[in-house]
Amino acid sequence: MNAMASFLNDLPILSVVTFLPLIGVAIILSIRGEAEVVAQQSRQVALLVTITTFLLSLNLWFGFDSSTAAFQFEEQVDWLPEYKIAYRMGVDGISMPFVLLSTFLMPLCVLASWVAIEKMVREYMIAFLILETMMVGMFCALDMVLFYVFFEGVLIPMFLIIGVWGGGRRVYSAFKFFLYTLTGSVLLLVAMLAMYFQTGTTDIPAMMAADFPVQMQYWLWLGMFASFAVKVPMWPVHTWLPDAHVDAPTAGSVILAGVLLKMGGYGFLRMSLPMLPEASVYFTPLVYTLSIIAVIYTSLVALVQEDMKKLIAYSSVAHMGFVTVGIFTGTKQGIEGAIFQMLSHGIVSGALFLCVGVVYDRLHTREIGRYGGLVNNMPKYAFAFMVFMMASVGLPGTSGFVGEFLVLAGAFQVDSWVALLTATGVILGAAYMLYLYRRVVYGELTKDDVKAMLDLEPREIAIFAPLLIVVMWMGIYPAPVLEVMSVSVNNLLDQFHAAKAADTAALPAAGQVLAWLK
Repeated sequence: MNAMASFLNDLPILSVVTFLPLIGVAIILSIRGEAEVVAQQSRQVALLVTITTFLLSLNLWFGFDSSTAAFQFEEQVDWLPEYKIAYRMGVDGISMPFVLLSTFLMPLCVLASWVAIEKMVREYMIAFLILETMMVGMFCALDMVLFYVFFEGVLIPMFLIIGVWGGGRRVYSAFKFFLYTLTGSVLLLVAMLAMYFQTGTTDIPAMMAADFPVQMQYWLWLGMFASFAVKVPMWPVHTWLPDAHVDAPTAGSVILAGVLLKMGGYGFLRMSLPMLPEASVYFTPLVYTLSIIAVIYTSLVALVQEDMKKLIAYSSVAHMGFVTVGIFTGTKQGIEGAIFQMLSHGIVSGALFLCVGVVYDRLHTREIGRYGGLVNNMPKYAFAFMVFMMASVGLPGTSGFVGEFLVLAGAFQVDSWVALLTATGVILGAAYMLYLYRRVVYGELTKDDVKAMLDLEPREIAIFAPLLIVVMWMGIYPAPVLEVMSVSVNNLLDQFHAAKAADTAALPAAGQVLAWLK
């Protein structure tokens, strides 16, 4: 390990990155003065704190040793020693990129809310800073109880962000989001308790090394699946997502699509596959079936949408279908492709929601038919929208292509029918995204209010520029990202295939379901 990594390992860098936003919360709460002064200073503090958090999190990238699968930057403090519950933090090649994704998107969300949010600005910024702490903490947690606290903690600020600062049926959408995710997570808690009584510990690495009885694994896997599938979300428990996206403020949609949906995929990678490998093999055909339905069905639903946000929301369900297929292929290409796809989707979907936010702030409508011809008076916007739209489609040279290609390559190794049916999502994705872009950007510029819309201002250019750079960098030169995760993925596969080879009961039943799928 290089000197920088050794130095950083002596510092509680993960705790600093996780809890620094809470210091921002304390500072914002201490602001006094007139309402407008408090609002402006709250924005400034939130922006400064989120940028500082991102810059500090870059130490994880530059100090990371990609030659080992061990958890790095570890911290541990006995929390409840009599119950063997500890505050333990650490990252590997699977979790570290998601920490950076979370810290990268947050300052962009603050900037996107600079003008759009006018009421209760102090409380809004506080909610986002608390949300950042919960997201980062979840990806760093190496204790099951700590993981669950952060995993569920994200619900509260996001519930408030949708319910207080959203639009339309915001209260309905907020409660639907909360109840769906909380209900699934109760079953996760039951599974965690069963695993604790079986192993006597809540330490995640220890549980990854434990050998749970096969019959017990099936029930534990279903308990975890109930929570992670809702978070992804998988069909048919995806219906909360379009409502939440439509009614959430722009920045809320960015974080919801960019980070919160990745918690489900991360849960499968961190817990389901390594802890419950036999059950993961057994239920793989079920995951394939639900994922393929999600890819095809939600893509077709996206084709008929008239609301831009709802179209992108349904596209998110389809893209996450690629992720769940890739994770359960049990191949290096498939899992690396799934992780890469989650990172890419986090950037691209967030950028697409920001694109919707730009025109919504000007015209206050998301109806696709109200626009048209924006290339004439908003060429900078049209260019940015085009790049993100192409990345969503999976155009070579953009980040979207790499993840989808690797997932399909991994799926083809397992079953050509699964790969073929999943690949239909690429065609359908091109159909609905190009249809959206043509109707919004091209055509005659005839409406007076659309003619009056101004192109991107400096603040909006500052938001889109880093997103454009990352999308193109990951698409043209994905090697650094793949290199970071490679050894950790290999280690995960070693655990998974060792158990798969030893399994004698699950494979015949799984084979029957897969034959039915064909």
